[in-house]
Amino acid sequence: MAEPGNMSVEGKGTLATALARAERMLADRPDLAEKQAREILKVMPGQPDGRLMLARALGRQHRMQAALEILQKLIAEVPGIAAAHYELGLVQVSARDGQGAIAAFKRAVALDPAHPGAWRALGDHLVLAGDAKGADAAYARHIKASVRDPRLLTAAAALCDGKLAIAEGILRDHLRQHPTDVAAIRMLAEIGSRLGRYDDAEKLLMRCLDLAPGFSEARANYAGVLLRAGKLAESAAQAERLLAREPRNPAYRNLSAAALARLGESARAIELYESLLKDFPHQPKGWMSYGHTLKAVGRQGDSIAAYRQSIAQMPSLGEAWWSLANLKTFRFTADDEAQMRAQLARDDVDEEDRYHLLFALAKSLEDGGAYAESFEHYALANALRRKRIGYDPEETERHVARSKAFFTPAFFTERAGAGRPQPDPIFIVGLPRSGSTLIEQILASHSAVEGTMELPDIMSLALRLGGKKKRSDVSLYPEILATLDTGMFAELGEEYLARTRVQRRSSRPFFTDKMPNNFAHVGLIHLILPRAKIIDARRHPLACCFSNFKQHFARGQGFTYDLAGLGRYYRDYVELMAHFDCVLPGRVHRVTYERLVEDPETEVRRLLAYCGLAFEQACLDFHENDRTVRTASSEQVRLPIYRDAVDHWRHYAPWLAPLKDPLGAVLECYPKVPEF
Repeated sequence: MAEPGNMSVEGKGTLATALARAERMLADRPDLAEKQAREILKVMPGQPDGRLMLARALGRQHRMQAALEILQKLIAEVPGIAAAHYELGLVQVSARDGQGAIAAFKRAVALDPAHPGAWRALGDHLVLAGDAKGADAAYARHIKASVRDPRLLTAAAALCDGKLAIAEGILRDHLRQHPTDVAAIRMLAEIGSRLGRYDDAEKLLMRCLDLAPGFSEARANYAGVLLRAGKLAESAAQAERLLAREPRNPAYRNLSAAALARLGESARAIELYESLLKDFPHQPKGWMSYGHTLKAVGRQGDSIAAYRQSIAQMPSLGEAWWSLANLKTFRFTADDEAQMRAQLARDDVDEEDRYHLLFALAKSLEDGGAYAESFEHYALANALRRKRIGYDPEETERHVARSKAFFTPAFFTERAGAGRPQPDPIFIVGLPRSGSTLIEQILASHSAVEGTMELPDIMSLALRLGGKKKRSDVSLYPEILATLDTGMFAELGEEYLARTRVQRRSSRPFFTDKMPNNFAHVGLIHLILPRAKIIDARRHPLACCFSNFKQHFARGQGFTYDLAGLGRYYRDYVELMAHFDCVLPGRVHRVTYERLVEDPETEVRRLLAYCGLAFEQACLDFHENDRTVRTASSEQVRLPIYRDAVDHWRHYAPWLAPLKDPLGAVLECYPKVPEF
């Protein structure tokens, strides 16, 4: 490499040659790139490309103020240089000016729609700012700008326009001829992710990274797909690899924090969020995610402050308002209520923000005793939410009928001794809002039990066994279990234990899995883990169902947004559990919420005896347990048992006929079970 003193433009040829030389130096020796740029400007004072190169070289040396001054003056004089706006955005990122960076990146892509770096940077910072739709659009444009093959450009254009079927057809045809084209593989994975086909997207991205391990954009997509699929440890590992290469990248830090928070690595997640928010303080969804993590570890005051910061930055962010309401023990002020009403009065509020605001305002009205208006807002919120989900109550009813026909005493007798013998898991099943978090907190206060969270692994196994590729397909589950040999049941049990091992932080011999929907898979659990404990958390049907109707769930639980649908689901649940009581007598231990509240010591002793655990006083003092809790009841279980929630539904009794009708005899007989 030439010495800096020999870098005169005249002696080295044309301007283009001199700029190319500086470009080559920029990554490894920005100081030499700076000297080359200054040589250019000595010969050609004010030359725009030379000034831009100088600013870039200064920026790479972290001399941000000097770079900023050059870029601002250059843009004022020559506003049409897209690369200058892109560099200005990078400088503003370093200056922790996220909003300024977004504005600069938007100007860059407006001037040059084919600038891939600007589209990617814009997407990263829109994620931080809470604009998920804008970020998705920017990332799609980044993909389009990154490819040059005409067919891939056509597919990318279709992807940007939301024409996923067209894009998928083009890409599959292309990959039949060019199976190692990593850009096409990544695009096809993006389509799979948008359609919720996470297994397909995961396999495609693994293939992509096998072919091109350094393809950071594909690795970021892979980490995101793993996160959405609930493969949290794997997602966190991929995010760590990304951070090893770009430790200050805000999108990678945000991704890593999200994975770690859901994984239960709360301290590390909080550290990442705090670092990110220090660098980019104006990101309302970042503050909200930080608040969620603080809530999980019991720092309620700090979580409230984080949610407040989120709302201050984006008053229309309904999820932040709902996050405050979802603390359950929090109470809104009159000013809060007025602000929520003002946001709902706007006609430009996103539908997702609107239903979150409605849920939050309904909770505030409930706390104030305005039950009629509260119910009106809950009903509006649920109606909006129901439009966005695809829950089919007939599917649940079919599953119950098929399970009752399939799981017979003879079927279980023929497979006695199958599965893994480990007794480690304690499953807590039922409906959400049934007291399951309270039961988990009681058990997790025992010295032999580790509390985890709602684990998706049994449901994932059942889904895989079902073999459905499209929603319209008929699931092969549970009947496919008849085709498995005893060794396969043991393999599935071992797979569950292996998948959940990442959730275990201590050497305690037992752990809880409180995914309520696992009631639908009691037969599978018994076959693959015959010594695992199964606890059915049951609460009065009107209290439980209406508590679900008041709750907005971050994911899943599509049956909760309609009173009649809730009644049908609760009835189906009771019917299926009654069947397992008959074919597997004594296998499931039932905890009735009202009895637990009325006589906690008796019920706790019964619970521990079923689990084969000695009584410990800490289980009655569960509210003193400071473990991480990641459900809607996280604040309530940090209080002693109280009776207030038992009959709270009665305030809403005049409006619950649509719920009562499908419940029928299940409601009339409670806590007993009718004949089915």
